Amino acid sequence: MYQNRQAMALGTLAFLFLACILFIIFAFWAWPKYNVYKMELNGRAALKEAEWSKQILIEEAKAREQAALMQAKAKVTLAEAEGRAKVAHAKAEGLADIERAKAAAEANRIIGESLKNNEEYLRYIWIKGLQEGNGERIYIPTEAGLPILEAGKAGKAGR
Repeated sequence: MYQNRQAMALGTLAFLFLACILFIIFAFWAWPKYNVYKMELNGRAALKEAEWSKQILIEEAKAREQAALMQAKAKVTLAEAEGRAKVAHAKAEGLADIERAKAAAEANRIIGESLKNNEEYLRYIWIKGLQEGNGERIYIPTEAGLPILEAGKAGKAGR
């Protein structure tokens, strides 16, 4: 029985030794294949990541382009609106100028009508203006077409 146990232990030991040798041989054979497989998977992952990064950059560029396009359209729309506002403002100012000119023309017509055949009133306004004058000089042309320059001084010398 002791020999039987010894033989069994020796057989188990030989089996374990053989299993270890086979495991080491299998490891030497499988390890390079695993590294190649691992590198292939890493390459595929890197390729997918690069494709996604590229796709993200493309989408970001499209978004920036659309944003720039929308900003340009907004600027054009704003410029058009400002232009229409300026045109409307200019038209309104023009109409206001026309109305002011019509009112001034009407006022001048009324004043002109009231002054026709009213020479006494015009003479009165002229004399009143001369009296209210603050040292203003009036140049009266003579026969030769030259003004009398000493007329203002003659009035002051007499005072």
